[in-house]
Amino acid sequence: MNFRKGKGREDPEINLIPFIDVLLVILIFLMVSTTYSKFTELQITLPTADAPKPEDKPFELNVTVDAKGNYTINGDPVSFRDVAGLAQALRSAADKGGLTGKAPVVIVNADQFAMHQMVVNVMEAARVAGYDKLTFAAQTGGGK
Repeated sequence: MNFRKGKGREDPEINLIPFIDVLLVILIFLMVSTTYSKFTELQITLPTADAPKPEDKPFELNVTVDAKGNYTINGDPVSFRDVAGLAQALRSAADKGGLTGKAPVVIVNADQFAMHQMVVNVMEAARVAGYDKLTFAAQTGGGK
């Protein structure tokens, strides 16, 4: 029994508005609850060098700077007056070591609590003394 003889059959349609509302709520929930991972260190790959080991060890001047501002050169205490005086102490320590014609390698051993200015004083004294090879000693491994 078809009482609707004259009318054509209507196609059912899907109401998309509630579906869109639900998707927006889910999207907002995901955006709020997502945590973004932060990288705290640089990921770098360092190049490698295949240099032969030096046959003769270069002459070294070990300059130590402690947190109180005391300087030592190869274990001998040095009083700091000015950069020129420290440069002269570096030259005399190099002469005492029997260095002939070559510039020594100045190794700076600075305490972690030493003021930056003290390390800069050693660098400037090495420059004034004419020693252009300078390096810093660092402790390896051993976390806190």
